[in-house]
Amino acid sequence: MTAPERQEAPKLQEAPDLQEAVGEKVEHPLRETWRMFAANRAALAGLVILTAIVLAALIGPPLYGVDPFDIVWAPFAPPGDGGIPLGTDYLGRDILAGVLQGGRATLAVGAAAAVITLVIGLIVGALAGYYGGWVEEALMRVTEFFQVLPPLLLAMVLVTLFSPELTTIAVAIGIVSWTSVARLTRAEFLRIKQLEYVKAARSIGARDRRIIWVVVLPNALPPLIVAAALAIGVSILFEAGLSFLGLGDPDVMSWGLMIGSNRKDFLEAWWPVTFPGIAIFLTVLSVSLIGDGLNDALNPKLRQR
Repeated sequence: MTAPERQEAPKLQEAPDLQEAVGEKVEHPLRETWRMFAANRAALAGLVILTAIVLAALIGPPLYGVDPFDIVWAPFAPPGDGGIPLGTDYLGRDILAGVLQGGRATLAVGAAAAVITLVIGLIVGALAGYYGGWVEEALMRVTEFFQVLPPLLLAMVLVTLFSPELTTIAVAIGIVSWTSVARLTRAEFLRIKQLEYVKAARSIGARDRRIIWVVVLPNALPPLIVAAALAIGVSILFEAGLSFLGLGDPDVMSWGLMIGSNRKDFLEAWWPVTFPGIAIFLTVLSVSLIGDGLNDALNPKLRQR
């Protein structure tokens, strides 16, 4: 065996071990995303707070066992009076029961409106960004039309024209909130459709529908996931605003309805407005923290760091 061959032999033996060592360091994308998300203490705190709020809304009403519309004590009883933890409102209804039960309606409207916002925004933005030309021009003009309209005023008109039910409120919020998602989706599609793997899929005869929803969309999801998380918080604020103005569903308890029905007596009794207001604040804050954490965890530049 010559000298060069004797020098190369140890390298050939060490190569499998090196490859195995490198393979052990490869991390699954979902696990890496969770690791980076969990490293953000603020985002993790937001997730804990939101989980606690959701659990309270789901299991709190049957455990507490008080109907939020029942008159249980004197009106405007302060917290602790008569054994009622958070006091009563202007009709003598239990505030704690209203906060627990109202969380269901508020969170449901927020989630449903966010889904509607995401669906409309994805469809409009994907078609505009992928096809371009007159399709993009027409869809962007429609988007700009909805952008110049005052969102809350348009939602009020839609709810007033139809019945003030939770479904109507969720649809109205989704209709007035999709424009930012559409513009973000369009920007992502304009960037991704120029990449080589998209051109390769087009060259082998893949249909436009498959390229849009199977090839391009999965790679555009990270910023859209963040937008969807933030849309939940915006939808919750919209629902609270509509209910505050008297456009909520009077037959379903919600945090916005509690604030709106007791706002006139806030100077005399602060608790009927403060406690549902704190619930809205904590929910929107937790969603915002989760959105920031997802943005950091799904950001490719931060992944490389």
